[in-house]
Amino acid sequence: MPELYPLENTVQHYDWGSRTRLAELLGTVPGDAPDAELWLGAHPSAPSRVAGPGRTLLELVRSAPDAMLGRRVADEYGPRLPYLLKVLAADRALSLQVHPKPHAARAGYNRENRQGLAPGDPCRSFHDDQHKPEMVVALTEFEGLAGFRAPRAVLDLLDGLAGVLVADVRALLAADRSPGGVRAAFTRLVAARRDPGTPEDVATTVAAVAARLAAGSPSSRADATVLQLAAEHPGDPGSLASLLLNRVTLDPGQGLFLPAGEVHAYLSGLGVEVMASSDNVLRAGLTTKRVDEEALLECASFVPRPPQPPRTRAAGGRGQVSTYRAPVREFALTLADVDPAEDVELPAEGPRIVLCLSGDLTVTAAHGAAPASLGRGASVFVPHDAGALRLSGSGHAVCAWVP
Repeated sequence: MPELYPLENTVQHYDWGSRTRLAELLGTVPGDAPDAELWLGAHPSAPSRVAGPGRTLLELVRSAPDAMLGRRVADEYGPRLPYLLKVLAADRALSLQVHPKPHAARAGYNRENRQGLAPGDPCRSFHDDQHKPEMVVALTEFEGLAGFRAPRAVLDLLDGLAGVLVADVRALLAADRSPGGVRAAFTRLVAARRDPGTPEDVATTVAAVAARLAAGSPSSRADATVLQLAAEHPGDPGSLASLLLNRVTLDPGQGLFLPAGEVHAYLSGLGVEVMASSDNVLRAGLTTKRVDEEALLECASFVPRPPQPPRTRAAGGRGQVSTYRAPVREFALTLADVDPAEDVELPAEGPRIVLCLSGDLTVTAAHGAAPASLGRGASVFVPHDAGALRLSGSGHAVCAWVP
């Protein structure tokens, strides 16, 4: 008989996290360390545990892939859940980063295995062999950087700023406004981390940005971002790299898709994030962790383009349902605002994870599984064999699924 499996999920503690946002969502008491990410899924680094059977979701999926995933998903991805669902809570900027494309992930992971690097080794850049496109949907106002601005816009932002590094970047972009010129300019900023004189030079430019902002800069949003990042990471050239990137604000319910290879950094806010099941992060700056310059430049895309929203479809009457789709096969998201007068239907097949964001909800499956009651912060894994899903009650939930 199919079952619905309540999940116990891992909270990851990183210095950019929030001491209150996740605790409020989960209904827990804030701890001493910042809560940054809640992981829901079967990635080997931190798989969810299945309440009752006393095993991980990774083990459960591997034990019966056809029943858990459905034949279609199991045939395409093997005995593995192809997505990882997270709730991300940021009070400070995350690292400036990029995620690898499939061929680069496989090559990098195999290379580091041949080098004898153990799982979890801080010298590793590739923790698995999977690419990592991702999508985030804002639960509060959500701030970030995503993709490269048009070179002309970057040159306008750099105009009049003091400092050797920005002068070099300006010259490289002025000489070549193609993606090759963007690559050269960004490479100069990343490589500057190795120069002992960089912190002082960055401070000179940050002072010029502060003066421009105080004088009523027309680029006030970009300038304020530089000052925020410089305060959080003094001397890091990543604060200046923000001038090369699109500045993004998402209102609650708005989404952003980041294909593998897109340079980005989240700055603040609470959001639901879904991605291919990978933990591969190649960092460029705004971090104390390893910066793998060679792998980063190999994987990054330098084609200027505006931020890419997912395709969104709204449905429902009294209960509002929004579905977010990205141009990848591993994942999709459905956010449901459930009204007591009207049940909500969720995706009917494949492996699904449902997380209650607020209220009290009941998850009912078509094929005989006992219904699951979800309060704020509770979650459940729904196997393919459980069939079609229905949400009832009053509250707000998110469902991750495979399209």
